[in-house]
Amino acid sequence: MINLPKWDQSLINKYNVSGPRYTSYPTALSFDDGYQQQDLLRAINSSNNRSLSLYIHIPFCSQLCYYCGCNKVITRHQSKADLYLDYLEKEIIAQAPLFEQYHVEQLHLGGGTPTFLTAEQMSRLISLLNQHFKFTANAERGIEIDPRSLADGMLSHLRTLGFNRVSFGIQDFNDAVQLAVNRPQSADDVKGLISEARKLGFTSINADMIYGLPLQTPQSFKETIDQLIALSPDRVSVFNYAHLPDRFAAQRKIKDADLPNAHDKLTMFKNTLEQMSDAGYQFIGMDHFAKTTNELAVAQNSQQLHRNFQGYTTHGNCDLLGLGVSSISQIGTAILQNQKELKHYYYALDHQLGCAITKGMQLDSDDVIRATVIKQLICHFELNMQSIADLYQLDFEHYFESSLKALEPLIADGMVAIEGKRIIVTARGNLFIRIICMCFDAHLQKQINATRFSRVI
Repeated sequence: MINLPKWDQSLINKYNVSGPRYTSYPTALSFDDGYQQQDLLRAINSSNNRSLSLYIHIPFCSQLCYYCGCNKVITRHQSKADLYLDYLEKEIIAQAPLFEQYHVEQLHLGGGTPTFLTAEQMSRLISLLNQHFKFTANAERGIEIDPRSLADGMLSHLRTLGFNRVSFGIQDFNDAVQLAVNRPQSADDVKGLISEARKLGFTSINADMIYGLPLQTPQSFKETIDQLIALSPDRVSVFNYAHLPDRFAAQRKIKDADLPNAHDKLTMFKNTLEQMSDAGYQFIGMDHFAKTTNELAVAQNSQQLHRNFQGYTTHGNCDLLGLGVSSISQIGTAILQNQKELKHYYYALDHQLGCAITKGMQLDSDDVIRATVIKQLICHFELNMQSIADLYQLDFEHYFESSLKALEPLIADGMVAIEGKRIIVTARGNLFIRIICMCFDAHLQKQINATRFSRVI
């Protein structure tokens, strides 16, 4: 099985530092203020793509999960979603005509909790999207689901609306852990929903898990992963909990004393790697696993895997349009982000002709080259230097002299090998793919001083 990491404790002790997740290059930390509608127009005109991935952000949750670092609004007032849909409609009506030459291959609803919307509100949203965008006949339509708050009949309704992929936020099956993060849920309910999703014909079922949460132990999380494997999801994300209470107020409700120590946290991930691999899942990279028959694994094995703000994807040929508060778009070589706060998002749509863009950046030629290199490494664990040299008409060794110098200690530690014109991430190194990518990041040094990243493992 490809990509199976080799656990080396001495390397983990040495290299388990913090770094970007590279859902884009440059990362969001490089975004500047002052971007607006004209930058979107310019990006569309200069893009060679006419395939589109649509991301819709639904920020509402009815209950606060203490670990959460997402952009969300906690409320039990359903009317707030009606108002939000009014503004989403404004944005859709303003932006969709700009993409009339595009066909939507992929739709994803994230949050927050997208299923905070009632069946009627969800129908309204999907009707709006179907009315204003052109979808391909076999478009992927995915949605994130909180199993605790899914209304009766909603899964069936989503299928009727055309959704064919679901992602369940599970995090942990242990009752004590769930209470410690204010997210109690029934394992039987989750099992029932996954079974129902299969019967309804959803083509891909994803599960999100988190290790490093309060009260977790290596043994308890091992039992959680065993329970998960028994449910046989098609894809699994096992995220490393980043405890950043200075940045995320909700995390201040978690007691430091309840958090597992560094050794136990690493043991959880080590166990998970072994359990998932033994169960026949392919390690896609960082924190993602997929059944070997899943299109994510197939794409990786055929060098067709991509990565964007939604993580690993098979639709790297698409421009990405984000709608809703805080959403990020990547059109051609431009990255653009909407207002992050709801009141500012509403104000912008009222006063800027349906445009809520506020931040962004225009990639220069160096950014484009480095983005290609980083994406290739993070998706496929190897890089053909000659292919990059030919594609961009450059002398690779000269252009990336400082990057290759930065790789030298990683090569000395057996994490990376250079064979002829290929840079190969070894089994000892692929747990550290973020660090390897950091060697090619020209923006990183000034960002390290200004922010805190999550640890790479």
